[in-house]
Amino acid sequence: MSTTQKLFDKRGGYRKLYSFTFSTMIHLGTINFCKRFVSYKDDPLGKTAGQMIGAARSGRQNIIEGSERASTSKETEMKLTDVAKASLAELLGDYEIYLADKGIAPWSKNEPSHQALSKLQLPIFNYTNDVMHDYWCYFQEATEPFTPWINNDDSTVIANTMIVLIQRTMAMLHGQIKQQGEIFLKDGGFREKMYQTRKSERDNNAESTNPICPECGKHMIKRTAHTGSHNGNAFWGCTGFPECKGTRQIEN
Repeated sequence: MSTTQKLFDKRGGYRKLYSFTFSTMIHLGTINFCKRFVSYKDDPLGKTAGQMIGAARSGRQNIIEGSERASTSKETEMKLTDVAKASLAELLGDYEIYLADKGIAPWSKNEPSHQALSKLQLPIFNYTNDVMHDYWCYFQEATEPFTPWINNDDSTVIANTMIVLIQRTMAMLHGQIKQQGEIFLKDGGFREKMYQTRKSERDNNAESTNPICPECGKHMIKRTAHTGSHNGNAFWGCTGFPECKGTRQIEN
């Protein structure tokens, strides 16, 4: 493995995430829902449809961006995943208000429809080197069991369906954020990795003819003192610095 391969984490791969496929269903479903049932003529401010579709889009697109940023910033990946979750929470509120405006409460978790929809699962995404094409073929087939719910003639059934799908997706994203945080705590961020990779490369390039550190036995490299009475003088310093502070004089 090259130095740069060690430095960069894996990125992308978002199409394999169930949360991504669910958020794609939610995005497309919200576009269709707003076209059919959220008329701008009945909206005093004319913003509801645009904001709902925008929130659905944000949920999906931030999963993509977070996944692509994973190679150089775990912090950004976590933040964008959290933004995706927050955007879906905003959309959830819109569907709740839609039902409330009609005097209808969202389905109970004990509702047969809620339970039936909650049991629907997605298959694993298998793909070739034609990932984009493969994904959309997979999407059409994998989401077919959800279609009768999303394209129902009753707008309240669709609104309840979207609420269930959003709740499931938010739970998935919550799990992803937790996992991303655990990886960050274990491996550190990109700056830490840059330091460790640079240090490892420096250590590996230390000439075998260089003296051995009297403290830990690692090779030493030439350094220059920048403080004290030896300021400006060259000396041998341990490649294990700062963990090891072993030094030796350079013999003329």
